[in-house]
Amino acid sequence: MESTSQSSPEHQSTLLDDKVPFHRRISYALTDTGGNLLYSIIGAYLLYFYTDVFGLSVGIAGTLLLVTRLVDAVDAPLWGIIVDRTKSKYGQSRPYFLWLCFPFAVFTILTFTTPNLDGTSKVIYAAVTYILAGIAYTGISTPITSILPNLSRNPDERVVLNSFRMVGGNVGNFAAVTFTLPLVAFFGAGNDQKGFFWTLCVFGIVSIIMFLIAFADLKEINTEKIKTIPFKSSFKAMKGNWPWIILVIANLLFWIALTIRTSTLVYYFEYNIGHKELVPLINGISIIQVIGMIMIPFIVKVSNKYSTMIFGFILAVCGQVVLFFAGDHISILIVGWIVACIGSGIACSMPFAMLSDTVDYGEWKSGLRGSGILTAIGSAFCIKAGSGLGGFIPTQFMSSFGYVPNVAQSTQSLSGIQFVFIWLPAIVFALGIIPMLFYRRFEKNEGYIRRQLLIKEHHTNT
Repeated sequence: MESTSQSSPEHQSTLLDDKVPFHRRISYALTDTGGNLLYSIIGAYLLYFYTDVFGLSVGIAGTLLLVTRLVDAVDAPLWGIIVDRTKSKYGQSRPYFLWLCFPFAVFTILTFTTPNLDGTSKVIYAAVTYILAGIAYTGISTPITSILPNLSRNPDERVVLNSFRMVGGNVGNFAAVTFTLPLVAFFGAGNDQKGFFWTLCVFGIVSIIMFLIAFADLKEINTEKIKTIPFKSSFKAMKGNWPWIILVIANLLFWIALTIRTSTLVYYFEYNIGHKELVPLINGISIIQVIGMIMIPFIVKVSNKYSTMIFGFILAVCGQVVLFFAGDHISILIVGWIVACIGSGIACSMPFAMLSDTVDYGEWKSGLRGSGILTAIGSAFCIKAGSGLGGFIPTQFMSSFGYVPNVAQSTQSLSGIQFVFIWLPAIVFALGIIPMLFYRRFEKNEGYIRRQLLIKEHHTNT
C-alpha cells in the first residue's frame, strides 16, 4: 500500500507550517488539567471514599463501581455521535467546554457528598450521582480528544499538542491526588465527609475556570468543511479500522491496570506499609511522569509511536516488580514508583495522539471522518470501562482475601492487598503490549494515507 505519490508543494507547505501558537498549546493543556483535577479524585479515592467514609461494604462498593461505570460507558459512542453532528458558531468540539464545565463540576461534587441516607437509598444515591458525573465527564472529555485533529493537520504538531495536553493532565492529576487528603483533613477537621465536600467544591471552581479559558482561546480549523455524519453512518467509520481497534484494546487494558494500581494504593500504604500519611507524598511523586510525557515527541522522532507505547508498558511492569522487592523500604519503593509512573505516563499519552491517526485512516478507508465517535470510544469509553473494571476487580480479590474496612487486617487480607496493588496491575500492563505488536504495519502507511487525504482535499477545493 506504500506509495511515493506526493501532494502539491503548496499543500506540503501548508502541512508543515500548520503550527499552533504557544498560548493555544497552553489552553489545550488546561482542558485536561481541568478534567483531571476532578476525575482523578474519582479514580484515586472514590473506592476508599465509598468504603471508609460513606460506609459501603467493599463488595457493594466494587459492584457499584463496575455496574455504574459500564452503564455509563455506553454514553461514550453517543457523545461521539453528538460531537460529529455538532455545528455551531463556536465550532464542533470547542463549545462543549462552555456548555458542560459547570454540570461536570456539580455532579462530581455531589458524588463526594454524603447525605443522611441508609441501606438501599444510600446505594441508589451513590449510583445516580456517579453516573451523572461520568456522563458529564464523557461529554466534556470527548471534545478534548476530538478537537485535536481540528487544531492542526500536521502530525508532528499533533504529537506536540498531545504532549502539552498530557503534561497539563498530569498537573491536574498531581494536584488532585496530592492535595485531596490534606485538604480533606483541613476542611473537615476530623470529619472526612465534610472535608471531601469542600475539597471538591474548591477543585470544581478551579476546573470551571480552566475550561472557560480554553473555550475562549482555542480555534478549530476547517470545521465548516466537515460534513455532518448521519446517525446510521457514524459506526461505519469503525468498520475495517484495524489500527483503531488495536488501539482501543490496548488503551482499555491500560486503564484497567492503572485504575487497579491507583485505587488500591491507599489500602497498601495504610495496611501493608503502615504509613497512610505517605499517600499524598507518593501520589505527588507521580508528577515525575511528566518527564516521560515531555520526551515523547523526541522518542517518536527517533523511533515510532507503537514501540514508544510498548516501551511505556514495559517500564510500568518493571516498576511494579521493583515495588514488590522494595517491601517496606520506602526509598526503594519510591524508586519503583518513579519507574512505574514514567512508564504509565508514556503508555497513557500515546493513544490520545495516535487516535488522530486512526481518524485519518477511517476517512481514507470509508470516506467518513468520524473524529467524534472514534475518539470517544478510543478515549472516554476506554477510561470509563477500564476504570469500572479496574475498580471492581481488586474489590473481588480483597473481599475473597477477607478485607474488612477500618480494622487491623489478617495476614491473608494483607497478601490480597499486596497482590492487587503490585502484581495484578503488572499482569494487565503486560497484556497491553500484545495488541500493540500488531500496530506496526499500519503506522508504516500513515504518510501515504495523509498524502492521499491532502490530494483529495486539494481536488475538492479546486
